Amino acid sequence: MKIQEVRAKAKALGLKNTFGLSKAELIRRVQKAEGNFDCFGRVKDYCDQFQCCFREDCLSFSGTKIK
Repeated sequence: MKIQEVRAKAKALGLKNTFGLSKAELIRRVQKAEGNFDCFGRVKDYCDQFQCCFREDCLSFSGTKIK
């Protein structure tokens, strides 16, 4: 997902003061606002968050193969 899409999602959730955040940190704030774990990029070997819209990006970011 491109950063512009993440920013739009954050805005739609009413998140403020997001300027200057890294993509990873912004995604974690979106995850938390949606009531999910704020775990983007922290996965080691396996992710059980199959409904997360950031899952594919997260696994790529952390170097974990998609299972």
